[in-house]
Parts: sequence; C-alpha cells; structure tokens
Amino acid sequence: MSRVANNPVTLPKGVEVIINGSNVSVKGGKGTLEMTLVDGIGVDVSDDTAQITYDYDTNRAMAGTTRALLNNLVVGVTSGWEKKLVLNGVGYRAKATGNVVNLSLGLSHPVDYELPEGLSAETPTQTEIVIKGTDKQAVGQAAAEIRSFRPPEPYKGKGIRYADEYVRRKEAKKK
Repeated sequence: MSRVANNPVTLPKGVEVIINGSNVSVKGGKGTLEMTLVDGIGVDVSDDTAQITYDYDTNRAMAGTTRALLNNLVVGVTSGWEKKLVLNGVGYRAKATGNVVNLSLGLSHPVDYELPEGLSAETPTQTEIVIKGTDKQAVGQAAAEIRSFRPPEPYKGKGIRYADEYVRRKEAKKK
C-alpha cells in the first residue's frame, strides 16, 4: 500500500475541488489550477478532505504522485509558491520590472528574462530575486532558467544560486 496516496489532502476553507471525468480543477483565493488524472486513479471529495482512490495491482505507481500533485495544487491556490535566488559576484545585479527580470551578470550584454504567464518576480535587494506564482512546476522552471544563465562555480562561488543551495567549494590551484 502506498503510504503517501492513503494520506488524505486537507482542503482549507474557500478551496473547492471540481472533478469532471479525468480532469480535476482546484479553485481557491489565488485562482484556479487544473490537472489530468491517469486512467484508473480517482479522487473522492468529502467535506474538507480529498482522498485518492486507485487499483492496487495496476495503478499503485502513480497513486502517491497524483496525491502529491493534488496537494501542490491546493497549496498553490491558497498560499502560492515562491523560489528565492541569490546573485553572488562583483557587479552582478538584478532588477524586476513588470514581468521582465533584467540581469547584469558580467556578460558582454545584459540578460532580460521574460516571466511566463501567472508568475511574478520581486527584487528586495539588487542581489536577490524572489519568483512567486500558484503553479509549483512553473515557479521551479522559471527559477531554473534564470539560474542557468550563470550557475554557481566551485572556485569563487560566483553565479546565481538558490537561497537554500549549498555550493561545494574547491581549493585553488597550488604552485
């Protein structure tokens, strides 16, 4: 038995789950998110919980994943998701204006990254970027694309890294 799939998803006040065939949509204060269920997996919604139902012999591999994805939708429409990036390097700066993040990363040209629909970015300081949105996958993808412009290097630690990322440092070359 899947321990994750058997754990019900608690639905906070104001969150409504609508099931239409194999499509599940979750409505909350921050918007509406949708996902498609795999064949043989269903969702039973009671008062304030949603339970994943599945056939143990054929669909147990996707049952826990489906429960986790449904929980991500519920968290997304209630409180939202955010990823924090930190720029480390001399002259590395970021500025968010509208849905574009302007980056100065020591390249010969400035980098302008346009955020996908439904995401927003803030720059509390010149070396921090906070990406916010309701879709966990989209927030993570946007953060990964911004990080890919200058991934952290192991000798001086320069580059763009996640705020909770540990960059393993190497010793410099010896004479």
